[in-house]
Amino acid sequence: DSSKWSVIEAGLKCVQGKPVVNSISLKEGEEEFLRKATVINRHGAGVVVMAFDEQGQADTADRKVAICARAYRILTEQVGFPPEDIIFDPNIFAVATGLAEHSGYAMAYLEACRRIKQTLPHCLVSGGVSNLSFSFRGSNRVREAMHSAFLYHAIQAGMDMGIVNAGQLTVYDDIPEELLVAVENVLFDRRPDATERLTSLAERYSGSAKARTVDLEWRRHPVEKRLAHALVEGILDHIDEDVEEARRKYARPIEVIEGPLMDGMNTVGDLFGAGKMFLPQVVKSARVMKKAVAILIPYIEAEKAASGQEQRAKGKIVMATVKGDVHDIGKNIVGVVLRCNNYDVVDLGVMVPSAKILETARAERADAIGLSGLITPSLDEMVHVAKEMEREGFEVPLLIGGATTSRMHTAVKIEPHYHGPTVHVLDASRSVGVVSSLLSAERREAFAQGVRTEYVALREAHAGRRARTPTLTLEEARRRKCRIAWAGYQPPRPAFLGTKVFDDYSLGELARYVDWSPFFATWELKGHYPAILDDPAKGTEARQLMNDAEALLERIVREKLLRARAVIGLFPANAVGDDDIEVYPDDDRRAVRAVLRGLRQQNEKPPGRPNLCLADFVAPKDSGIADYVGAFAVTAGGGTDELCAEFERQNDDYSSIMTKALADRLAEALAERMHERVRKEFWGYAPAETLAGDDLVKERYRGIRPAPGYPACPDHTEKRTLFALLDATEGAGIRLTESFAMWPAASVSGWYFSHPEAHYFGVGRIGRDQAAEYARRKGMEVAEIERWLGPNLAYESEPAELAVR
Repeated sequence: DSSKWSVIEAGLKCVQGKPVVNSISLKEGEEEFLRKATVINRHGAGVVVMAFDEQGQADTADRKVAICARAYRILTEQVGFPPEDIIFDPNIFAVATGLAEHSGYAMAYLEACRRIKQTLPHCLVSGGVSNLSFSFRGSNRVREAMHSAFLYHAIQAGMDMGIVNAGQLTVYDDIPEELLVAVENVLFDRRPDATERLTSLAERYSGSAKARTVDLEWRRHPVEKRLAHALVEGILDHIDEDVEEARRKYARPIEVIEGPLMDGMNTVGDLFGAGKMFLPQVVKSARVMKKAVAILIPYIEAEKAASGQEQRAKGKIVMATVKGDVHDIGKNIVGVVLRCNNYDVVDLGVMVPSAKILETARAERADAIGLSGLITPSLDEMVHVAKEMEREGFEVPLLIGGATTSRMHTAVKIEPHYHGPTVHVLDASRSVGVVSSLLSAERREAFAQGVRTEYVALREAHAGRRARTPTLTLEEARRRKCRIAWAGYQPPRPAFLGTKVFDDYSLGELARYVDWSPFFATWELKGHYPAILDDPAKGTEARQLMNDAEALLERIVREKLLRARAVIGLFPANAVGDDDIEVYPDDDRRAVRAVLRGLRQQNEKPPGRPNLCLADFVAPKDSGIADYVGAFAVTAGGGTDELCAEFERQNDDYSSIMTKALADRLAEALAERMHERVRKEFWGYAPAETLAGDDLVKERYRGIRPAPGYPACPDHTEKRTLFALLDATEGAGIRLTESFAMWPAASVSGWYFSHPEAHYFGVGRIGRDQAAEYARRKGMEVAEIERWLGPNLAYESEPAELAVR
């Protein structure tokens, strides 16, 4: 971001990762716009495009859309810009300035958003939200209300991102009604005196909002309202007595479910869909619902023979974590959200083969199938399931989700193999909208066709981008390797060689090493800990979630409900060839115990930046320097299944999901703690290290611990070598599935490198020459290596088999 183009161009040559240029516009004409856009595209950057042309900034919806459409055509048709890398800023101007010509500015932006998203596929829309309330500087309460109300409507109109002080936002539903009415009168220009009314009201709103008080006034309401309140607020305390009261009031127990309980859950679904409830609140609501239903089930069963009607679900979805994968937190959350919205979910669990998924879908007469996975091999298994669905003549929608999945992968690799609707579901908050559209007789065809059209465009963009991605030859990449000055460097010798087992590590000690930010992300509360606890929109729910997590963690530690185990190993080692590392059984270094196979970056880099491989960080064998590597495998998953089963017997999905999330955090904490002890104690190459918790999270320590399957060593099959070196199944109780996922799921493994210059990196895309050479070194078929490294290939391993539409 700079007002000087030369500064931006210099930055593009230096910045790591994928940058976004802020900004360019047509104000200097098409020739200059084309010149700058071409440079930006050549560097692979995204770009913010202002709604500004030779006549000035656009202030009406028509001008905003016209300028953005003109820029879009130039960028996509003349420059070849990927449309998903274009961010339009249609200009947010101040309202309530006292000038009549400004009164329509908010509506102009909202209308422009809608039309841009409808007519310019795949682009993004941004805006400087703070500009809106410029007239009310000094009146923070009014500015907060204006920003929150505007964001609420702008997001619905298609806005993807906004520039605003996050500390000056309030929850839309928390804006006092009289203030909200006055604000929206201004935003939507509803009356000629809207500005005067808001200005008058602003004098009464100063300071911060009142803290909410908790009381039991809701207990005075009729039982239907009490049940709805308990569901929306996730309150379990009075559910037994309220359900019993409702059962006695209604003629049949099923009517309690179909009436007040479903009314309450519909409210939950509506609030969640509108962004007015957060995921943890929804899961708590589901816990209340399940307990209420469990109370009623014995009465329903007792009258089932005499009663002819049962509650009908909106649809039935069969869900599974695919074969070879053991991760299911995200899938479980999606299941809870769908059940909250009256869908029947059949959850087959983890490591489910395709035959069982399809057999169950037929037996259950499923309306849709959902697949989940975390590790990259799961992507191939999802492709296999799609092919099997096509072969067996399925017609039902196929839903794809999980941390490694993406819209692009679904479009390029999965959707071409199945003629039925195939949709990537980003997170739990999107699942209900997707499923309801796919199962609606009125909306299904239009929704499915819209997704197909979008995925065709994504495939074309992907093919074009891959064709434009330059890769060096492997020979040239090796010439540009990282050349560490080994002369004069003496690698530290570990305090012991071989392996060391930790059979029951102190959970209390690990609790101090937990990184809480990913925990909140699991619950779709994005933000950094501890700042998220004070977030104006999410802080209240984040604090409640934290309180619940700390209470359960305290119980887990006190009662030793989970078991943490670890095995580490430190071994003599040297780099050999160009990209491999030999591991020796002892310091004689005559016998080779194992060889760690490395992959090297092949992307073109600026001068002075090497093409890295992990082997670069270990002393070459021909240097005569005795170097070392380490390995680790840790888990905190022992006891997770049993504790989750206990909670599920109590219809407590919230605590079950919480248990798995905490087990994951404890496993990562154990990996962090073992690495610290390796650096200071067992290997001892940083004995004087003093790092605070935040320093550990930001990896400010010496050395690295890359994991197989992750960016620096993306080949999951290297875990076979790691586990054999450590005897990890015997030492830590961790085993590998056929897809090299670790079981228990709350497990972490990887390597230790000690050199001061060692740092994390991503291998990125590799060429055919490296794939073939790597397969030879590993003694595997090229096709098999291509299957394991599919996301890293800079070429298509086989032609896409496009299904007949």
